[in-house]
Amino acid sequence: MKVSRISMLALSLFAAPVLAADMDLSLTNDSVKGQVNFFGNNNDIQLGAGYTYHEGSRHIGNVDFHAQGRTALGNLPTTAGIGLRAIGWDDDRLDGGAVGLGGFATVNIPDAPGLSFTGGLHYAPRILSFGDSEEMTSLELRANYRVIRNAELFAGYRYLNTELDAPYRGDINLDEGVLVGMKIFF
Repeated sequence: MKVSRISMLALSLFAAPVLAADMDLSLTNDSVKGQVNFFGNNNDIQLGAGYTYHEGSRHIGNVDFHAQGRTALGNLPTTAGIGLRAIGWDDDRLDGGAVGLGGFATVNIPDAPGLSFTGGLHYAPRILSFGDSEEMTSLELRANYRVIRNAELFAGYRYLNTELDAPYRGDINLDEGVLVGMKIFF
């Protein structure tokens, strides 16, 4: 079972360039995440999909849909998006998911070519949660450095938390930690 999931992840990562605009792979101390975005920064929409394997048999999938555009934050060129992130997770005897509302922004620093900062926040209240999830918060902050024209390295922090439905009560960090990774543009 474990081998087939790893094989499917590897196959999807190799097939991604055919349909994708970019792909990133990130690692925390306890997890690995692959994310594929299907449209470039110049498109008016962004559609993406990702998969996270967290140590201890936790599987997390996400599908993103955002309206996006170019703007400026002060004098800093920025790409921003507003939309939805659907997240589903499975962990032994618990599973759930939610559709979070939120967005992302990538701010480029013109005085330091290649340097940018990305932040994304999505929140799902109880009405948009299902399974064992009552509400969910997804936060990711990254510092990016474009090493070559079509690749960048990044470091940051990821936080994915859900409140648990009765009878479990309480909350669980589905994925949290300092991350490092790389992004490839096609």
